[in-house]
Amino acid sequence: MFYFDSVTGKTFNLLGKSYTFSNGNKTLTVNLQTNAKWSDGVKFTAQDVVFTFNELKKYPAADTNSVWSQLESVKAVGSSKVVFTFKTVDIPFAEQYVLGSTYIVPEHEWKSLGDPTQVKLPWQKAIGTGPFKLVSFSPQMYTFEANKLYYGGVPKVQYVKYPAYTSNQAADLALASGQIDWSGIDIPDIEKTYVSADPKHNHYYFAAGSVVEMYPNFNNPLLSQLPVREAMNFAIDRNVIQSKGETGYSQLPVPTSLIPSQMSWSDPNLQDSKSFSVNDAKAIQILEKAGFRRDRHGIFAKNGKELSFQLLTVTGWSDWDEDALLIKQQLQKIGIDINVVQQQFSAYYNLINPGAGLKPHYDLALSWTNEGPTPYTIYYDMLDSKGNFNIEQYRNPAVDASLNQFAGTTNLAQQRQALYRVESIVTQQLLVIPIFDGELWYEYNDAKFTGWPTKNNLWINPAPYTFQSAAIIMDHLKPVQ
Repeated sequence: MFYFDSVTGKTFNLLGKSYTFSNGNKTLTVNLQTNAKWSDGVKFTAQDVVFTFNELKKYPAADTNSVWSQLESVKAVGSSKVVFTFKTVDIPFAEQYVLGSTYIVPEHEWKSLGDPTQVKLPWQKAIGTGPFKLVSFSPQMYTFEANKLYYGGVPKVQYVKYPAYTSNQAADLALASGQIDWSGIDIPDIEKTYVSADPKHNHYYFAAGSVVEMYPNFNNPLLSQLPVREAMNFAIDRNVIQSKGETGYSQLPVPTSLIPSQMSWSDPNLQDSKSFSVNDAKAIQILEKAGFRRDRHGIFAKNGKELSFQLLTVTGWSDWDEDALLIKQQLQKIGIDINVVQQQFSAYYNLINPGAGLKPHYDLALSWTNEGPTPYTIYYDMLDSKGNFNIEQYRNPAVDASLNQFAGTTNLAQQRQALYRVESIVTQQLLVIPIFDGELWYEYNDAKFTGWPTKNNLWINPAPYTFQSAAIIMDHLKPVQ
């Protein structure tokens, strides 16, 4: 119904026109588009929304966002208004998962299909309400055309084609030669291999999308000690990682783990929140003060336990693999031993996040953060006791209370104060160790179309693989006259 952009913090109206909270923020009322139609011509109504949510309740396996863990009821008021009632107050959850991540399906098509998790529709029967509709599909290419029934007006782009390539190299060549207008891939030496092929029209901008962290597993009694994490932090040279591992494309992180577009949420009075420094001597001093001494292997140890850890990364993620090797070299200089372990993604993910109630099996891991329209998302997922990506197994009632306060109000001043308390704990306790701000890969050619997000006007997440923003961008593009 809405799209909440993680890069700009903006809200884009889709099937919803507006929404309000009431009843102590337990009731959410959504006003829907009144002129929307499904691409088969049937009118879209509030009954489609209610049907969709009731299907998720009827078939819990389809409720992948667990919306009914928070919802109490969903009711239509007429044909263009829906009222959601929640069991508890959680505004970010209501916005991001109920309004922003639940895709509405047409009741007239789905009511006879049964369990949604078992449905297999041929592409010819795919219908929607968005600016484009699917008109052909094959493993090599699928094509959309402008939806003439789109409530926002017929898009100026008539066709959108998605070709498949067997490798990044093949895609690089097609992009540089002008066969592709828009892409999101990591291109080595991009100025030479892409921009120089057509400097007037070939552009790119790799905005920071999410922070890549080195996560410590707090179940490890050595990593749960702050001096160990502090020493690691002082020894990691992020400038080297940025220039070598990330080939200069990434941005340097900040201790609060805020991405550049969310720095307005940063506590202006928080000390040491703006940048990191490298100081091997201080790192060694911290370890010695904490009672660690070098053993015969040159590794710091205490009570017979060496500071020797495995650092987990993903096989084939070449930049991360290089980053991990650089971290190994940097920590070796201060007497901390690192063994880099590369795993296929499925094995990697099972080790860091095996499921609710199960303990992760890793020491250190390079991994992403889950960004949202405000820093609440990253902090909740990463640090809250019930967080969706608390792979470090951190527990702190003070953090939980602050995040609960944020989630329970729409008052901006109260939300800021809640996040300021979390930021203070994050920077002082080094709960995670930011390594770099991960790139949103984005290349575009403006020879044929205008309206692209640019570095000077980044009005939305520009990456083509962020499919909600991609549809919005394509709807905004206009052919060059």
